[in-house]
Amino acid sequence: MTPRELCYNILHYKPAERLPAVRFGYWPDLLQEWADQGHITHEQANHRFVAEAELDRLIGWDFPWYCTTASHMGLYPPFEQKELETLPDGSKRILTAKGVIERIKPGITSIPSEDDYLMKDREAFETLFKPRMQYVPERTNLDYYTHFNERRDPTKPIGISIGSLMGDIRDMTTVKGMSYLMYDEDEELFAELVDAYADMQYACVEALLATGAQYDFAHYWEDICFKNGPLLSPTLFRELCEKHYKKRNELCHSYGIDIISLDCDGVVDALLPVWLDSGVNLLFPMEVGVWGDQFAAARRKYGERILAVGGMDKAVFRKDKAAVDAELERLKPLIAMGGFIPCPDHNILPGSKFELVQYYAEEIKKIRI
Repeated sequence: MTPRELCYNILHYKPAERLPAVRFGYWPDLLQEWADQGHITHEQANHRFVAEAELDRLIGWDFPWYCTTASHMGLYPPFEQKELETLPDGSKRILTAKGVIERIKPGITSIPSEDDYLMKDREAFETLFKPRMQYVPERTNLDYYTHFNERRDPTKPIGISIGSLMGDIRDMTTVKGMSYLMYDEDEELFAELVDAYADMQYACVEALLATGAQYDFAHYWEDICFKNGPLLSPTLFRELCEKHYKKRNELCHSYGIDIISLDCDGVVDALLPVWLDSGVNLLFPMEVGVWGDQFAAARRKYGERILAVGGMDKAVFRKDKAAVDAELERLKPLIAMGGFIPCPDHNILPGSKFELVQYYAEEIKKIRI
């Protein structure tokens, strides 16, 4: 069976001869480490997609789940990214393409600090943001997608990215700004912001699917939870977003796409009912985090209507073979439930040992469903 066939069968509770070896990605620092160790070249390490393709071959991954294509679904045109000032400690204040002012510290590769944001009131929405939330034909490369089916690898699954109903909004307003808009400043404006952005993204998905491009799954990106739960109340989330999820998911269903995947970090329990009720049926990457496995509990509560890709604790790659073996044993009961494909739950960390990642990819393929 091809990796695409394996993936389809597992997620539809059909027989599969083995598990596929599925990856997420790598931290850039890890690519440099592996280049220093001679596993890949430094030239490859400096070009992420080149490095990932080579590592698929060397390690033995079957495919990355995060292999999707999309229209341009963000602010269009984006804000011009520019440096606003340099601070005494060497940090730079940067206006980003999403209208947020970030503080970039030299030598730091984690998420930047957010100093300020432009999306503060109705005037900013009407003049700066709403004009950038319109659908225009330039958002979709119609020529490319008209011939997409001829270009794709038929042996591997590929998805269509169908946007973000709240994660992108959070990125435009920051967590602080989103919280003020939702609860203290202008709830009506915030609802208009969500609706305008969602309507534009629906038009993007509609235009792309109308080209005839065929996909194995659809995928959302949200990232609106943290270790203690969601960044907004489930009631408000349902009120603002459920109608848009349903509309977008029904569009995908009309084109024969029945796997609707969603990426949200953190503890997602409180938002799962909204997603499942609206047609989302797969979480990727089902995160382990400091709270432990979430899939077993979700499966007990929601049954086979919930699928997952992920749930593998990538931290074991920093340890030893015994730790990898223990993680594989932990995963086996989850695998036996069906509708679950193990995958490292986010980018593999700096300090991870190449031989352990390679060992995991070899061993996961030996597991029979």
